[in-house]
Amino acid sequence: MQASIRPSLDLQPVPLPPEAPARARIGRGRVLLIAATALVYAAVVVGVLADTALVRLDWWLELLKPYKRWPEVRPLLDVWIVAGQRGPSAIAACLWLGWRSYRTRTVRPLLVMGAALLLLNITVGGVKILTGRLGPHYAHFIDSPELFAGGTIFPSGHTANAVVTWGVLAYLAVRWRRTGALLAGLTAASIGLTTVYLGTHWISDVAAGWTAGLLVLLALPLAEPLVEAANRWVTALYHGPTRRNGPTAP
Repeated sequence: MQASIRPSLDLQPVPLPPEAPARARIGRGRVLLIAATALVYAAVVVGVLADTALVRLDWWLELLKPYKRWPEVRPLLDVWIVAGQRGPSAIAACLWLGWRSYRTRTVRPLLVMGAALLLLNITVGGVKILTGRLGPHYAHFIDSPELFAGGTIFPSGHTANAVVTWGVLAYLAVRWRRTGALLAGLTAASIGLTTVYLGTHWISDVAAGWTAGLLVLLALPLAEPLVEAANRWVTALYHGPTRRNGPTAP
């Protein structure tokens, strides 16, 4: 009896095309929240430029001079304000995120922080250039014209940076996200009010910083596809073709 002949099948794996970045899924509620935050941000900017009641509130708080009314807390607040400075806060956050990247073998945490800080520079830096506002220490008299003579005080970079830097840590948290969000919110709120106490910012600077930072955090999921694509590229670059495709045959 003649043996049946079975055709041999080549089961070599077929290389797949590179994976396309997934599209970010943003719900309607988040879209509305982003739009509302952007409108508040724009309203604060217009309120300052148009010399509305918001500016009168700035002057009222400045004339109170809280750093003279409660001088005993100033040494503590001079130290606390460092938590909102870009350099120290970003270094501290990136050291922690770098450790997480090492443990999880992915650079996504560092990439998310980098994307957030880039968005912050865009949303805050452009408005600083547009307004050119100076701080309260340059206010020699009410409605003094030099307040828009090339300064970079509005929006408050300290405040916006505190919102974004510590907010990103909460965003990346796994088990303690709600607690992290609460701590980040309290930190950002206290940093902004501290700048008003020290007389380095108007309250409208702080309000703009809060909304600008929140806008960055809300829009951050839109950058996730680019972050994931960059993460895959860096991972492939680190492992190299030998590790990615397995050992080559002799």
